Amino acid sequence: MEEIIFFLILLGIGYSFGIVAEKNHYKDIKLREQETLSLAIASFGAKQSLPDASDAKLFVGTVVISSDYFKTFVMALRNILGGRVVAYESLLDRGRREALLRVKEQAIAWGATEVLNIRYETSTLGGNNQKGIAAIEVIAYGTAIR
Repeated sequence: MEEIIFFLILLGIGYSFGIVAEKNHYKDIKLREQETLSLAIASFGAKQSLPDASDAKLFVGTVVISSDYFKTFVMALRNILGGRVVAYESLLDRGRREALLRVKEQAIAWGATEVLNIRYETSTLGGNNQKGIAAIEVIAYGTAIR
């Protein structure tokens, strides 16, 4: 019985701290998105002409975000029951937005006028054994011009 109570306490602590951390991160992301809103992002195909630029540079933004114990527990239940994993959607959303913000902030510091062809790469960390805390790595990259 004590083990179940200890487990529920840890689950509650993980849920509480996870919610607070996620809300703070979203608040920070929204603020920084407003600050970097002036930098345009565009995608071009292979046969389209690129805008005129005097200089170009590749920028990369990487981030690793881990889930809390509560989300990991919910994920384990979802693996049994199946269905949409809402708990991890916010994890991926935060990772992509944070990686893009890092690219934009570096480009703005460099003096870019536009960032072209943003691409994302995502991978999971911690192995595929479905044990322990899940973490994702998101890499965003694009070419900045000025």
